[in-house]
Amino acid sequence: MEERCYDALKLENQLCFPLYACSREIIKQYKPFLDELDLTYTQYITMMVLWERQSLSAKELGQILYLDSGTLTPLLKKLEGRGLVDRRRDPEDERSLLVTLTEAGAALRREAARVPEQMARCVPLTPEEAGTLYALLYKILNQGK
Repeated sequence: MEERCYDALKLENQLCFPLYACSREIIKQYKPFLDELDLTYTQYITMMVLWERQSLSAKELGQILYLDSGTLTPLLKKLEGRGLVDRRRDPEDERSLLVTLTEAGAALRREAARVPEQMARCVPLTPEEAGTLYALLYKILNQGK
């Protein structure tokens, strides 16, 4: 059998690999900035949603962040333990868990406001390139919805 038929199996021909490696690299770039806030990357993106929405169900939060409950539940417990969020059953639907930003969580937003600017200096893309990449990545993410 010719080796050419295996070209599709070469790492250099995989779209998934540079996406995976780039994601890991970007998260690594975030680490020193997030360490100052005592947040992991996943906690940071969770807080970003809460800074925008203040309160929402854990299910909605998981959908927005593409996280399953096995990842989200311990993450929310840690944020609650730090006093950044409250978790309570929805009085209108006991099956639903509401996640609400606390005053301490809202205050952390001021410190976090500098992170996007710090990260922009770490990524070697023009604003136009970043916009194109953003659109392409969301095209992939939204195709499964």
